[in-house]
Amino acid sequence: MKKNNMVAMILAGGRGSRLYDLTKKVAKPAVYFGGKYRIIDFALSNCANSNISTVGVLVQYESIELGSYVSKESIWGLDMLGGGTYVLSPREKDNEGFSAFRGTADAITQNLDFLDQEEAEYVLVLSGDHIYKMNYEKMLKKHIETGAEATIAVLEVDLKDATRFGIMNTNEDDEIIEFEEKPAHPKSNLASMGVYIFSYKTLRKYLKADDKNENSNHDFGKDIIPQYIKDGKKLQAYRFRGYWKDVGTIDSLWESNMDLLSEDNDLNLFDKTWKIYTEDSISTPQCIGENAEINNALITQGCQVDGKVEHSVIFTGARIDEGAIVKDSVVMNNCHIGKGAKLTRCLVQDGVNVPAGLILGKKDSKDILLVSKQVVAKAGDQ
Repeated sequence: MKKNNMVAMILAGGRGSRLYDLTKKVAKPAVYFGGKYRIIDFALSNCANSNISTVGVLVQYESIELGSYVSKESIWGLDMLGGGTYVLSPREKDNEGFSAFRGTADAITQNLDFLDQEEAEYVLVLSGDHIYKMNYEKMLKKHIETGAEATIAVLEVDLKDATRFGIMNTNEDDEIIEFEEKPAHPKSNLASMGVYIFSYKTLRKYLKADDKNENSNHDFGKDIIPQYIKDGKKLQAYRFRGYWKDVGTIDSLWESNMDLLSEDNDLNLFDKTWKIYTEDSISTPQCIGENAEINNALITQGCQVDGKVEHSVIFTGARIDEGAIVKDSVVMNNCHIGKGAKLTRCLVQDGVNVPAGLILGKKDSKDILLVSKQVVAKAGDQ
């Protein structure tokens, strides 16, 4: 067995229904972000940058595209570390039949044979739909030094926002003594990030027991973590200080893209010391027309801009015609914004053509408008 062998397991089977049309045919972790990336690139790149060689990606909803993408392990350099990425999906087993993943914990339980095969000593459990950069090696060091059975990454949030998170209450040594799921009256502001490190021998026993419990939700937050606490197992909080966002809604996905335009942006996609890897795009060079106006924008390769772009993120292959105005918006891959069209506070789904002269979104709107083909068709009929 390798010394301190940690295997990462990325939970990537969710549908992401609150992203509406963006996830009708695409798994949430495969949704595009930041010009040329996909959401899952961040978890995978964190693993590569943290010298984790073996990564299991647990897929379920619309798994074909996502599975094909993550299996290209050379993108993240994981094959160079002597390991690779493994696509793990629900499957039929001898004498057990087929069962979809019943929860986050069950997804790991159904793949205990994979962890056994990889001789895991520690298991890093991650969500495939969060945007952040994090060194998991430092977290593992804390886990080993404290002798914890499980270490949970936490982020300090405003107390008024703590009701939206799973909250970890700790003692003076940051040992977790209580877990509250979205408490009405939170006792602390330490929000769980959904990043866990478990000592595998103990975790295996708990997952086996949970599998037999008919009353369980088979979920880490609802069942496994509370059972650890109930049994007096040592749980350690690991305080993370940096950018982190769950991009589970249209508004949060838009906000995270907009954050890239801030001068003091902690995510910093241009940081060469912590590169975010992604699939190389085969596209034409970026083309900015002589009449184009651009102010505070992130424009990726393959784009052709002849109109006005202000405080927006433009993804690979997008085209913005002369006279078009794109403001405070996110325009995804291969979109076409026609002449004289105007977008304000919009998130345009990949492949959508916005006809010439069409006006969508409002400056004073509280919500971000998701521009899908259906939205464009409906607006054109009015």
